Amino acid sequence: MARLSPLVALPPLLFAGLAGLFYFGMFREDPDALPSAREGAEAPPVVLTQLGDAPLFTDETLREPGVKLVNYWASWCAPCRVEHPNLQTLADEGVTIYGINYKDDAAKALAFLAELGDPYAGLGADATGRTALDWGLYGVPETYVLDGDGTVVLRFAGPITRDILEKRIRPAIEAASE
Repeated sequence: MARLSPLVALPPLLFAGLAGLFYFGMFREDPDALPSAREGAEAPPVVLTQLGDAPLFTDETLREPGVKLVNYWASWCAPCRVEHPNLQTLADEGVTIYGINYKDDAAKALAFLAELGDPYAGLGADATGRTALDWGLYGVPETYVLDGDGTVVLRFAGPITRDILEKRIRPAIEAASE
């Protein structure tokens, strides 16, 4: 009688282990959320250049009282175009939004705002991506909700859709204002 090698059991055991990981991974609170080391910490410094005639915001601006959003965007970013009306809605409601134009051509960025509207209280350009790197940016668009002390309450990667606006951004704005 031939003896079976212990290696025969290895594939089914590996499969069962991976299946268990996938199964329990489906029950995370938000499976699409990307982790952020920034939430609960002070917003990193911003080193930006002027973008057209728009007011340039500074690191000190982010530490001023009041809730504010910091939104990374670019004219070449299709999801940025999708979220833009929702940013405009927030701005029309009085939410202060600062825009950081990421690795973009200034003329194209300004044309983007001329076409779709400018929801930003202040703008800056991050042509090299250095500030984005310090903030832990995954890609554009990406939005941060900051409280009155400049602490990051929420980091949201991806376009702000109507659903995200109601379920994630508005509750974060409310939490930041407490």
